[in-house]
Amino acid sequence: MDAVRRGLLGVMITGLAWLVVGCQAPGSTGAAPRDGVFVHISRGPGDPHAVLMGLKMATLMAADRDVLVYFDLKGVEVVLADAPDLRYDGFESSRVQLRALLDRGVPVLACPGCLRAAGHKAEDLMPRVQVADKDRFFSFTRGRILTLDY
Repeated sequence: MDAVRRGLLGVMITGLAWLVVGCQAPGSTGAAPRDGVFVHISRGPGDPHAVLMGLKMATLMAADRDVLVYFDLKGVEVVLADAPDLRYDGFESSRVQLRALLDRGVPVLACPGCLRAAGHKAEDLMPRVQVADKDRFFSFTRGRILTLDY
C-alpha cells in the first residue's frame, strides 16, 4: 500500500510541476519587461513650477523605469538653445535637470509642428534634444506606458 501512495504522490507532484511550467508563455523568462513613463510637458517658461515638476518626475522615474520626455505647445520654448534657465523654489533649474536627464540617456523630444508654429527649427534646439518622431513614443520601452502631463 505504501508503494501505491508513493506512486500516487509522485504522479501528483509531477502533474503540478507540469501545470506550473505550462502556464508560462512560450519563451517567457517570467520577468515582465520594464515599464515606461512618458512625461508630457506642454507648459513653457511662463509656468516654471509645472515645467520643473515634470522634469523632476522624469528624473525620479528614470531611476528604475524607461522614460521619454516630450515637449509640445509652449513647452518647446523650454528646450531651445537660447531658452532661459527656469528656476522655482525647491527644484533644480531647468538646464541642470535637462542635462542630467540627457546624460542618463533619457530621450528628450520636441514637437516638430509646435517648433514651426513658434517660428523655430530643429537647429534651434539645445544640443541632444531631438525632434519627435511618432515611432519613438512606442519604442522607448517594452513594458506598459504611464503618461504624466505637465
